Amino acid sequence: MPEVSDRSALLVMDVQTGITSMVDAPRLLDRLAAAIAAARARRIPVIYVVVGFRAGYPEVNPANRSFSALRDSGRLLITDARLEVDAAVKPNDDDVVVTKRRVSAFAGSDLDVVLRAQNVAHLILTGIATSGVVLSTLRQAADLDFRLTVLSDACADGDSDVHRVLTEKVFPRQASVITVDEWVNG
Repeated sequence: MPEVSDRSALLVMDVQTGITSMVDAPRLLDRLAAAIAAARARRIPVIYVVVGFRAGYPEVNPANRSFSALRDSGRLLITDARLEVDAAVKPNDDDVVVTKRRVSAFAGSDLDVVLRAQNVAHLILTGIATSGVVLSTLRQAADLDFRLTVLSDACADGDSDVHRVLTEKVFPRQASVITVDEWVNG
């Protein structure tokens, strides 16, 4: 039987300047910075996932209620300064940055190709929003047979009750759910 890789990667998802204003960013960014530092110290790849669209939004189908509404409100991110990762946790030059076009980090991106090329079998998930990119990515990654860990205090959601329910009741069905400190010291 072939040996299975146990290589991990830390995913830092949707932590962009146009998105961090929607949550308690100072606390989240502090926890993310600690997780990123720990990953780098352990030589775990840090992969940033950003959501972005071309001018004119050719990727947005009118049938997609969420993205169509955001497009119409002018709140969708186009490749400009709002697409940049928050300066408090910005990528290093050698970090991979993946641009996605939907909620899941896998949808409309080359994330799976990047992970497979690096023999990654275990994903550590962080990001904004717990009910958006984290939930969607966790579900798809589980279906792709990745081992999963969610760093509960390195995720945030506009609704703290939804965050709590997801991290305490839903995510544990498919992932280990721990804090950044538990992961760093574990």
